[in-house]
Amino acid sequence: MKALQYRAVGAAPEVVTVADPEPGPGQVLLKVTAAGVCHSDIAVMSWPADELPFALPLTLGHEGVGTVAALGDGVTDFEAGDSVAVYGPWGCGSCFTCAQGKENYCLRAAELGIRPPGLGAPGAIAEYMIVDSPRHLVPLGDLDPVQAVPLTDAGLTPYHAIKRSLPKLVPGSTTVVIGTGGLGHVAIQLLRAMTATRVVALDVTEEKLQLARAVGAHEAVLSDAAAASAVRDLTNGRGAEVVLDFVGAQPTVTSAGAMAAVEGDITIVGLGGGALPVGFGALPYEVSVCSPYWGSRSELIEVLDLARAGAVEVHVEKYALDESPRAYERLHEGAIQGRAVILPHD
Repeated sequence: MKALQYRAVGAAPEVVTVADPEPGPGQVLLKVTAAGVCHSDIAVMSWPADELPFALPLTLGHEGVGTVAALGDGVTDFEAGDSVAVYGPWGCGSCFTCAQGKENYCLRAAELGIRPPGLGAPGAIAEYMIVDSPRHLVPLGDLDPVQAVPLTDAGLTPYHAIKRSLPKLVPGSTTVVIGTGGLGHVAIQLLRAMTATRVVALDVTEEKLQLARAVGAHEAVLSDAAAASAVRDLTNGRGAEVVLDFVGAQPTVTSAGAMAAVEGDITIVGLGGGALPVGFGALPYEVSVCSPYWGSRSELIEVLDLARAGAVEVHVEKYALDESPRAYERLHEGAIQGRAVILPHD
C-alpha cells in the first residue's frame, strides 16, 4: 500500500510503498477514508535526532477516519464496513486516568511504549492503518468523513480546552482566540455554540481574520505588539476572562498574559515553544495558566454530536495521497485555510 512517511531526520515526508498491514489479536484494520494534516507533525519533524522519541521511518497522520476492513481475533465491537473515527491519544486502558476515559493523560503510556498513531505508531496518511484496540474507535454514523476527520484533533483539542473554562464563559465575558487556523477556527464555532461569551479573534493577516469573522468571531484583531492593548480597549480595561492560544509562540504567550482579566484562564494549546512566568505580580490576580493535551474519548463523542447538530463545520482543503507532501509544504508556509485533509483512495 501507499503511505506518507517521515523517513529521516530533517528530510521532507515522502509517499512510499510499504507492506499491507494485518490486524493481530484485539486489533482492527481500517481502510482509511480521510486523514488530517496537523502542525504537530511539523513540530515532530523539526526535532533533532537526539530528541526524537521514536524510530524512523514513521507513517504520519494522527487524525484518521475510515471503514472497518478486517477484525483481529477477539474483536466483536464492530463489523466490516462500519464507518468510524480514530481516537488518537492511545493509553493503557487500565490506569487511574484511563479508567476515566482520559487516555490522553495515561499514566503508563511512556513506560509501556504506547504512542499515538502518526506520533510514534503508524499513522493514518496511508491506504490502511492498524488501530490497536476497538475502544479507540468511535462510530461516525452518517457524518461526512472529510468533515469529521479534523474533529478528532482540531475539534477535540479546543473542545477540551473550552470545557475547562465553561464556568467563566457567561454573558458579558470575553474570550480571545489567538490563531484562527486549523484549531482556532473550530474553537470559535465551539465557543459560539456552547457559550454566550464574546469572541475576539487574533491572527497575523487580514485573510485569516476574514475566516474568523466568517465562522462567528464578534471581533477580529491583528495579532501584533498592540493586540493586548486592543483587547483591553474592547473590554473597557477589564481584559479577557479566557485566552486560548493556539499558536504558543513567545510573542503570543506574552500577549496572552498581558490581556487576561483578574481570575482569568490562559490556556496554551499551540506548540510554538513559548513560556509564561507565573508568580505573584507576574500576572493579574488568580490567573490560571494551563497547557492541556488533546481530550478524552467521551469528549470526542460529544464533539461528533455537535457536528451532527450542525454546530461546527471545518473548512478543509482536500489532497490526494500523492499530493500529501505539498499539503505539508502549504501548512509550513501558513497557506492552509482551515485544515488540510488527505484522501488516500481518491
